[in-house]
Amino acid sequence: MEALTHLGFGETGWGDDIAHGVFVTGSLAVCTLPIGLAVGFLLALAKQSGDRLLFISANIYTTIFRGLPELLTLFLVYFGVNNLLKSFSDATGLPDIALSSFVSGMIALGLVFSAYASEVFVAAFRAIPRGQYEGANALGIGSFMTMRLVIFPQLVRIALPGLSNLWMILLKDTALVSVIGLTDILRQSQIAARVTREPFLFFGTAILLYLVLTLISSIAIGRIDQWSKRGEVSR
Repeated sequence: MEALTHLGFGETGWGDDIAHGVFVTGSLAVCTLPIGLAVGFLLALAKQSGDRLLFISANIYTTIFRGLPELLTLFLVYFGVNNLLKSFSDATGLPDIALSSFVSGMIALGLVFSAYASEVFVAAFRAIPRGQYEGANALGIGSFMTMRLVIFPQLVRIALPGLSNLWMILLKDTALVSVIGLTDILRQSQIAARVTREPFLFFGTAILLYLVLTLISSIAIGRIDQWSKRGEVSR
């Protein structure tokens, strides 16, 4: 009964705070995903291009952000970039500019996600036969339309399993933002556990919430996978 009181909504319970933490966690992951996918795709294109400068730059980027721990990347963005912005404001006399915890988390996680996503996209590009490009070229289809109509649909289908795994990792990595004060699931659970002295109850609740989020993600990914294969011929 006491556990239900602690998890209840209203002034006496922590349900409202934890629900807000779920919203923050989901929002952070959803906002980070398109940034990571877009940057990762552009990095993959750079690695596939014949331009040596683009190739080297993309590889340096992925080497750095795949090699750094996610927590250190988060600190570099939150503390390092904010310090640079403050120095810039002081030097120019402009109003202070600072990244919020949410934006810092989104940028840091996006940097890491894009570095790994680029490798998934590169592998998917290499799995598509060169004949696909040659056939489109023989039909007089331009490079942009070839990418949009011929290559990209196949790319999505091939890259989806790898990107799905990265999404699951991203969803769990959102817990790192609790160290910079963002009130996500873990942060709210820590506060509630400290105040009520019921760590097992609130951390156990956090575990269940993360499992629910991953279960929902698995169902959504399964639907996307079915959609991506809608044009395949059954054998």
